[in-house]
Amino acid sequence: MPALVNYSGDDELYSGGSFCSADLGLMLSLGHAEVYCPPRKRSRISGPFVVEDRSKGPSLDDLPDECLFEILRRLPGGRERGAASCLSKRWLMLLSSVRSSEICRSKSYTNLNDSTMISKDEDLEVECDGYLTRCVEGKKATDVRLAAIAVGTSTRGGLGKLSVRGSNSVRGITNVGLSAIAHGCPSLRVLSLWNVPCIGDEGLLEVARECRSLEKLDLSHCPSISNKGLVAIAENCPSLTSLTIESCPNIGNEGLQAIGRCCNKLQSLTIKDCPLVGDQGIASILSSGASMLTKVELHGLNITDFSLAVIGHYGKQITNLYLSSLRNVSQKGFWVMGNAKGLQSLVSLTITLCWGATDVGLEAVGKGCPNLKRMCIRKCCIVSDCGVVAFAKEAGSLECLNLEECNRITQIGILNAVSNCRKLKSLSLVKCMGIKDLALQTSLLYPCESLRSLSIRSCPGFGSTSLAMIGKLCPKLHKLDLSGLCGITDAGLLPLLESCEGLVKVNLSDCLNLTDQVVLSLAARHGETLELLNLDGCRKVTDASLVAIADNCSLLNDLDVSKCAITDSGVAALSRGVQVNLQVLSLSSCSMVSNKSVPSLKKLGECLLGLNLQHCSISCSSVELLVEDLWRCDIFS
Repeated sequence: MPALVNYSGDDELYSGGSFCSADLGLMLSLGHAEVYCPPRKRSRISGPFVVEDRSKGPSLDDLPDECLFEILRRLPGGRERGAASCLSKRWLMLLSSVRSSEICRSKSYTNLNDSTMISKDEDLEVECDGYLTRCVEGKKATDVRLAAIAVGTSTRGGLGKLSVRGSNSVRGITNVGLSAIAHGCPSLRVLSLWNVPCIGDEGLLEVARECRSLEKLDLSHCPSISNKGLVAIAENCPSLTSLTIESCPNIGNEGLQAIGRCCNKLQSLTIKDCPLVGDQGIASILSSGASMLTKVELHGLNITDFSLAVIGHYGKQITNLYLSSLRNVSQKGFWVMGNAKGLQSLVSLTITLCWGATDVGLEAVGKGCPNLKRMCIRKCCIVSDCGVVAFAKEAGSLECLNLEECNRITQIGILNAVSNCRKLKSLSLVKCMGIKDLALQTSLLYPCESLRSLSIRSCPGFGSTSLAMIGKLCPKLHKLDLSGLCGITDAGLLPLLESCEGLVKVNLSDCLNLTDQVVLSLAARHGETLELLNLDGCRKVTDASLVAIADNCSLLNDLDVSKCAITDSGVAALSRGVQVNLQVLSLSSCSMVSNKSVPSLKKLGECLLGLNLQHCSISCSSVELLVEDLWRCDIFS
């Protein structure tokens, strides 16, 4: 008996027991009877207690879809439809198939909760334009998720913007999910579909029928969508202003011709890597009488000189033009595009990996685009000094010139182009292997006093001699980026620093031969204006540079001395400096910075927002103390 009294029960279930009407939730189904088994009491009788079996009554789930559809579309408000959608997947999918126009709304019914539900939905966002937006990615991208979004937002006007990026590998998004969005969100304005192979023309047809206010459409890696779907969009969505098609192998000229006929408000067109798109499709859009295109981007298409001729003749409204990997376009195409004199409004032009971009074509473009301000030429191996100089002379409004991997261009072309561009504000050279460090006569060249930004990156042939010549032509630089120039030395950089009046941002990362002398000169001459200094990888820079920075650079807010010969003494000097706005400091791979620098870092941390201590000699415990004290600062260690 004492053992029985002291027994407190366990978590196992035993057969049989007494019936307790207060806990019917622990009924277990056993054959055709209900058996009650208390979880924490030992059995006192040998057999289970049998409860009378009652047959189930009729259920709404027994109704066919047609009848249940009629019932669900008569639910009075969004809260009721939302609750009903939670009962089963079948109910959710049926509710998502109800179009907004098919919902029966009672005139006497008003549900104040519908207007406040938006604040409780954490997954939805409200853009500044006032409409709801949602982005579904990866594993979350399923038909059920889209159906839930459609039902949950239908009473609030539906989504205004939907982005689907990727798809669940097992239960990916199909036409069913996209149709649900179309039915529940007729006010959809922006639709972006990336990498959704199971969505085809059927889903896009539903969007075209229901979402007549669609303004922006982005289709990327959608192999199941063809011209049929794009034609439906064109015929039903006349307000379309932006169209992007990328890697859609079944979309071709027919779909683009429909866009050209019906979408007279189109302002932005981007087409990439679509093998079926040719001259007919491009020409039909650009030559339409009411064309309002201002931005055109063509990449990896099978178009010829004819398309560029059409662009040059009809592109009167185009301000931004991007041409890339057009292997069937020859020199004639660029020559005709420039001489057609139609690109009077063109402001920005980018040409990448086009074999037809030659010196002759480049000069023609300069003549035919009087308002061109930004020119970017990438991987055009035929363009030489002659073309760049001729273009610079003709493009009188040019403000920004970027040259990347143009290996026939030398410092002769660069210097003459800079001298001939009276309005040039920015010059960028990246991986131009044709530049050699040769001494040239610059007395006949005019300085470019408008140039404010000079970026020369990863050009191994660009050395101190070339830099000294550039410095004579650029007396009013504010931004200087020489990252990756291993050939420059103090002797080449110092004349440039002395000729400039007020540098604000300087990037000298991976300039291995620079020493403290450059930093001392920089701090002395430009300390009052310098805001950013990157010395990452300058291994000859020591604590002396930090002392000079601490004494002179009062406006500095971003300093990177990673992989430099910095010690605790340098950090201590920096903490006693005049700079009060330092927000970002990187000491990564400064192995001589140890725990002794912790007090100095705490002092600096009063204004720091970012601190990089990776691969330093500071212990984990010291870093933890810094994290506690500098709670406003993001510390990487």
